Amino acid sequence: MTVATAYQHSSAGRAALVEAAREAGVRGDDLVVISIVDSLDLDSRAAVEAGLEDQVGELLRAHAVDSVSWRAEVVAEDEDVTGAVLAAVERLQANLLVIGARQRSPVGKALTGSVTQQLILEARVPVLVVKAQ
Repeated sequence: MTVATAYQHSSAGRAALVEAAREAGVRGDDLVVISIVDSLDLDSRAAVEAGLEDQVGELLRAHAVDSVSWRAEVVAEDEDVTGAVLAAVERLQANLLVIGARQRSPVGKALTGSVTQQLILEARVPVLVVKAQ
């Protein structure tokens, strides 16, 4: 089984990653860290994966959850972040998706769609939403 997290380098992304690692550890599952990029070729994939290895490894060590087995899944999207994440979750056959959320103003909520909200509504697996502290 697999726990997936959609990771971005932000406080909400870091909080989601740590919680996803904890969930994977408790469940005895592997962790897959999904990173969405604008475009992807072999060089950019290698660069993104190397950066993820450093960021994720450091963060998991800092929160004492570095014993969890994890790997990166780098995905290119074409303006549909929600679709890219959901497709990756389906492909990975994940049993849980962990995402980070940030606070938005009421006007911000009214004017723009929320990827977090779309993921919660459209995912076919349970979604754990983690708020950054």
